[in-house]
Amino acid sequence: MLERLGRPDPLQIHHLRLNTLIRLRWLAIIGQSAAVLIVAYGLEFPLPVSMCFALIALSAWLNLFLAFRYPATHRLPPRFALGILLFDALQLGGLLFMTGGLTNPFSLLMTVPVVISATSLPARWTLLLGLAVVAMASLLVFFHLPLPWFPGIDLSMPFIYVAGMWMAVVSSIAFTAIYAYRVAEEARLLANALSATELVLQREQHLSALDGLAAAAAHELGTPLATIALVAKEMERALGSDSRFREDVVLLRSQSERCREILKRLTSLSSESEEHMARLPITSLIEEVIAPHRDFGIRIVLEPGERQGAEPVGRRNPGVIYGLGNLVENAVDFARETVVLSWRWSETRVELTLVDDGPGFPAEIIDRIGEPYMTKRPAGEGGRGLGLGLFIAKTLLERSGATVTFGNAGEPGKGALVRISWPRAAFLSSGGRAELAY
Repeated sequence: MLERLGRPDPLQIHHLRLNTLIRLRWLAIIGQSAAVLIVAYGLEFPLPVSMCFALIALSAWLNLFLAFRYPATHRLPPRFALGILLFDALQLGGLLFMTGGLTNPFSLLMTVPVVISATSLPARWTLLLGLAVVAMASLLVFFHLPLPWFPGIDLSMPFIYVAGMWMAVVSSIAFTAIYAYRVAEEARLLANALSATELVLQREQHLSALDGLAAAAAHELGTPLATIALVAKEMERALGSDSRFREDVVLLRSQSERCREILKRLTSLSSESEEHMARLPITSLIEEVIAPHRDFGIRIVLEPGERQGAEPVGRRNPGVIYGLGNLVENAVDFARETVVLSWRWSETRVELTLVDDGPGFPAEIIDRIGEPYMTKRPAGEGGRGLGLGLFIAKTLLERSGATVTFGNAGEPGKGALVRISWPRAAFLSSGGRAELAY
């Protein structure tokens, strides 16, 4: 069902705004310039100032070129963004080469381009950039100019300290990049899933709007059809027994009357019967939800449970119907032979329970079911996975006031179990009806 939702193009998700990189680079330029000035003229350490400022000027020139060449809202393709971040890493590596290599305490800044890449670029590009930075850090262990220090004092760092700095840089790159990538990826997936949910609700809203359009069409067409019927009646009277046109006029009159009857039914559907059609008993809701899934070779068994009081009759809610249908479809997909749908109600609650005889939910993911784009549930023949479908179903049902819980039946021959429970008052009002908010 996911492929019908128009999932956003993943290539567009990873397009980084150029203005973001430009601003970050200006911050780096200011920081690098301040560090060079303080070390060279404040502490008066020997330092190749001209070469350092040449690299800083090169970074500033690139910023100016990009700012004038592209608009601020321009989004960079992943390869272009990777090239810019790789330049930043090389520029920082050049500054570290002239200021002590990994003995320089600012060497930990080599993690910054990789972290930026992890939050905005695909994983393979981040991995490529990370490997390049690690290789550069490895070279700086052995090849670099002396660390700026007081004149006449030779500051020699033991190799074990340099090795520790290398390990710190590599570890920081690995852990911070993985953490940043996971956080950014979850935010992107959640945003995509919410967009897909809104698309589903928007389509249901459009379907609901057709009823009002039908009423408007009936109202607008009523007057011209009445005129046509009147003219046809007058023509029939004027022609009398003339057989040349009498049959055509009679046919014209009968068809105009037929059109008026159709429009009358449409008007009745949109006004007199609207409230009746909007009400949906729980048994009718169940039948409407399971009907599309009866012909897939899986037996759907209905088991009514304890019923106290009158049958709950809620309002027709497209979100509830879609959400329940998605859960039934998932159960049918993974069931071996049978899906059991049971229901019960009391004076305070309305509850549906869905159980299939498939492999069930893996124990390690039960607590995370309902998150978008999860790993796959063990499948029978389809191999279809959990994720966006269940996320949408759970979101829509919870909007109606329901509580949705996932688990395993724990009985022989039974697999996954899904329980949907409403407070009776929430079900009767259909949880705020369709709740189509954008």
